[in-house]
Amino acid sequence: MKTIKPILLLGIFVALMFGVNSCGSKNNTDSSSTSETVGKDQLVKVAIIESKKIDKTANFSTVLEANEQVFLVPSMPGKINKINVEVGARVSKGQTLVEMDQTNLYNARVQLTTLKTEFNRMKILLESGSVSQQAYDQVKAQYDVAKANVDNLERNTYIRAPFSGIISGKYFEEGEMYSGTPSVQGKAAIVSLVQISNLKAMINVPETYYPILKQGASVQFKSELYPNKDIVGKIVRIYPTIDASSHTFQIEVSIPNAKEELKPGMYCSANLKLGQVEAVLVSSQVVLKTQGSNERYVFINENGKAKQVFVQLGERVNDMVEIISTDIKIGDQLVVEGQGKLVSGDKLKIAK
Repeated sequence: MKTIKPILLLGIFVALMFGVNSCGSKNNTDSSSTSETVGKDQLVKVAIIESKKIDKTANFSTVLEANEQVFLVPSMPGKINKINVEVGARVSKGQTLVEMDQTNLYNARVQLTTLKTEFNRMKILLESGSVSQQAYDQVKAQYDVAKANVDNLERNTYIRAPFSGIISGKYFEEGEMYSGTPSVQGKAAIVSLVQISNLKAMINVPETYYPILKQGASVQFKSELYPNKDIVGKIVRIYPTIDASSHTFQIEVSIPNAKEELKPGMYCSANLKLGQVEAVLVSSQVVLKTQGSNERYVFINENGKAKQVFVQLGERVNDMVEIISTDIKIGDQLVVEGQGKLVSGDKLKIAK
């Protein structure tokens, strides 16, 4: 038993040494095979980058708004006598929607009648020379003030529709007091009115497009609710300032909606036609994507070596795609075959 143990230990030691030598030989083999590929010229094909004219478009997301919307209130607190409409009712311009308490209006009309009689009498006396111009002017001023007061009270006692449209909200009930503060629904109004036979869209556009967009230009919209419907609007207003934080400016687009299928608050995508511009178009297969991200890149030949250039994608024309980058110039050599095996800095062998 004493002689067996040393022999067993010696066998284990020899086995371990053999394993270490085997691993070392494998590592040496891998490193030598890798080193054989370092610095090896990569065979590729290249093409000269050229620019072409394309119809430039830009896509944006937007929410449709009513062409006109008002929240109707009197200019002073008071009791609501009657509300003549309900939500969804169609009304005409000038139609009386709400009637407030008439007490103040009644008193003002009585006072106006009295002053009108006095004013007419003073006119006759002035013409006969029985009163001075100053006395006449004082009565006339009182009459004018009283008349303006009656007109104001009439507007605020009988609240009328400023345009034809649809009642979109009712925030009080008959008999309640309007105090001028927001109701439970959060609106300081008795009723709200919208016009939806025309809608509008406010779109924030990057400042780079400011010189291109023109008033009157067409804008195409798409709605998920009506995927087959052609919705076309026109730019009616281009705002003259650019937001310094977002580097965008606003445009207002008017959208005909005679059938009223589209509704305020509806989500749409907007496609702006920006006219013809010079662009770099390449085969979509030339553009590579960074694994695990949405970054896109291409390779160009820079003094015989591969240079990786990150790009943005623009318009698609059949199987071609626009690439945008300040690091790409007209006349550069773009790698169009063999780019999948390249890394930046590889030596290039250009195939004829």
